[in-house]
Amino acid sequence: MIKKLSKHFLIVLLLLGANAVHAQRAGIKTNFAYWAAAGSPNLGLEVATGKKTTLELGGGFNLWKFDSGEKSKTARHWLAQPELRYWFCESFNGHFIGLHAHGAQFNVGGWDIPVGRLDTFKDHRYEGYLYGAGISYGYQWVLSPRWNFELSLGGGYARIHYDRFPCATCGTKLDEGKYNYWGITKGAISLIYMIK
Repeated sequence: MIKKLSKHFLIVLLLLGANAVHAQRAGIKTNFAYWAAAGSPNLGLEVATGKKTTLELGGGFNLWKFDSGEKSKTARHWLAQPELRYWFCESFNGHFIGLHAHGAQFNVGGWDIPVGRLDTFKDHRYEGYLYGAGISYGYQWVLSPRWNFELSLGGGYARIHYDRFPCATCGTKLDEGKYNYWGITKGAISLIYMIK
């Protein structure tokens, strides 16, 4: 009799747990990849808009300079990046594709990044803004009824308007320009706390 009750009790617990996971409707998240890129605080809110769709409202900022010996670095910026997602299984669980937009304002310079066009940040500072859109793919794991983990990567377009200066913290404007960027526009390694 006890064995039979234990079995029924376990089945009821599994069903309740499955219902709690399915009932996820909103989560707050932070992106560790964004934190790693110059220590930028960031936060996102993702809400279910249907059984297989969610809307993520995410963004971040950085308001300080980094002093490293004789050279200063700056990575001041703010970024807003909303994304509409379609889930192949159910909201907040498994594979998804997304359509995101982005807008940002920046003041970046003094960084030695020897990759492609980013090497120009070593000897110059850029101030300006950007806007654009892209698509993404990702996967979210349900860790518990309250915690999820996500990996995602997106690519797309950004129109960048900038002023260029001779050093990271000083100087008179050298020139201004516009640039059409095609490439990676989003990368996330996120921990999500489900609030509903």
